[in-house]
Amino acid sequence: MNRPLLFSLQLGLTLLVCLFLLVPIGMSVLAGFTENYFVGLKSGLTLRWIDEVWALYAPTFWLSLGIALACLVCTVVIGVPAAWALLKSPSRLAGWIEECLMLPVAIPGLATALGLLLVYGGVQGLRSSWVFILIGHVLFTLPFMVRPVLAVMKAIDVRSMEEAAASLGAGTLKRFLTVVVPNCLSGVLAGAFMVITLSIGEFNITWMLHTPLTKTLPVGLADSYASMRLEIGSAYTTLFLVMIIPLLLAMHLISRPRRRNKESTS
Repeated sequence: MNRPLLFSLQLGLTLLVCLFLLVPIGMSVLAGFTENYFVGLKSGLTLRWIDEVWALYAPTFWLSLGIALACLVCTVVIGVPAAWALLKSPSRLAGWIEECLMLPVAIPGLATALGLLLVYGGVQGLRSSWVFILIGHVLFTLPFMVRPVLAVMKAIDVRSMEEAAASLGAGTLKRFLTVVVPNCLSGVLAGAFMVITLSIGEFNITWMLHTPLTKTLPVGLADSYASMRLEIGSAYTTLFLVMIIPLLLAMHLISRPRRRNKESTS
């Protein structure tokens, strides 16, 4: 098989997969701007459903954004030192701990949420607070911060850099802040990308832990599709995309300068 034909087949398959994934999203967005989805575009376009969703569900947007950013801060504060500790630990012990960190990912989210409810659900004030949802999100997303940071630390041999800094008299905290953290920022950015997207889109844990006053984006989206018109749910999907896509683009732009610096130094 000649190369132009192989390239055409690969390109065609890629385009078909993209269409398979993007067409349903496009149809859902279009339904949010259609006066009557079942009549079609001939019923006219409108912003009525967007306005109605914003009036009904605006608090869920700000709450989801706040929880996602708080989750990112918590996973960075916990995950980077945890990855550093795993790097310095004996290999067998570090391997066991790393496997245990993946348990919240392997266990269904509903089971994790049920465990949190049984253990901490009786704590006064916690059950009705968004902090309870934050705890579930941190538990679920922490492995996605630890794994990429640990991989970067191993790839660039942070241990040798740290030993060199120690030989120059740098203390533990100074080595961590001036050697470890700056050199694993690419892993932190990769983990942050995963943490933000997973936290905003997490449904199973959130559905079990939320209350009527702590409803987040995915729960509100499910509620809108279940109890409202299809156009309302589609408009909610549109606002969801309006929120998540700029965040992803911003994180991508932040990571680009570091990639260019690595390419220029290599």
